[in-house]
Amino acid sequence: MTTYIAAYDTERPDCLEGVRKIVAMHEKFAMPATFFVVAGLLESQAGAYAALLRGHPLFEIACHTWSHMPLVDTPKYGSAGPPERYPRELVDSKRRLEDVFECEILGFRPPVCAPTGLATNPGALGVLWEAGYRYVSSVAWGPEFSLPAPLTRPFTYAKQGFPDLWELPPCGWHENLLKGNNECGPLLLCMFPPEMPEAIPSGYIKTPEEEFAVNNRPFLDRAVRDEMPLVSFIWHPWSLNRFDPAMRMLDITFSYVREQGLASATFAQVLQRTDGR
Repeated sequence: MTTYIAAYDTERPDCLEGVRKIVAMHEKFAMPATFFVVAGLLESQAGAYAALLRGHPLFEIACHTWSHMPLVDTPKYGSAGPPERYPRELVDSKRRLEDVFECEILGFRPPVCAPTGLATNPGALGVLWEAGYRYVSSVAWGPEFSLPAPLTRPFTYAKQGFPDLWELPPCGWHENLLKGNNECGPLLLCMFPPEMPEAIPSGYIKTPEEEFAVNNRPFLDRAVRDEMPLVSFIWHPWSLNRFDPAMRMLDITFSYVREQGLASATFAQVLQRTDGR
């Protein structure tokens, strides 16, 4: 059965207002979620995040680095940060999250991500494994940094020397780019011919209903059709709140997930099932 995972890259101070609304929507549906949190946010917002997420039975906390430093070079979004910063970005960040949220941190998502995840950076994978991470969620683009990112089955980084470190990939659009919320102008993103033409809009989307129709429903339906083990989208609280402060898109999506009878879980819960095979 396909499992749906709601997940949020929580990376900027203005995410907090969105997270408050997101938590309420998840509580309405009793829907689990994983929050990939930039640890640096906790220098000023630790109390607010702890009150919202610490010990909450629906939520998993995972790491999104200390300062939102990329780990791979990207054609449009900057170069990878230097390895000498890995202790701070990958290790200290995990410990800080564990201190604030009083839980073990198992998961990691790098900023920006890459078409092959962290396969090209075995040095970072080694630091992540030694720090105690057990999964990465980083295959978030199609070939040549195209979008939408295709559905990809989980795999391990055995070829890089880490057979027990899992990749649990998201799919679809980076929703902030789908809406133009990064304000970087037109982008060369789509492959031709597209693998999923039903997921290619004619321009920036305008409504929560369009976001569901263009991105969420096509990938949910394709995941079920292809018997994919998981389906998860690339969402950002600051962007969701700017575009849709009522969180109507979440309401529509979670209702559809329930109507279709999909299982729901956090990334850590899926890891437990995947790792145990």
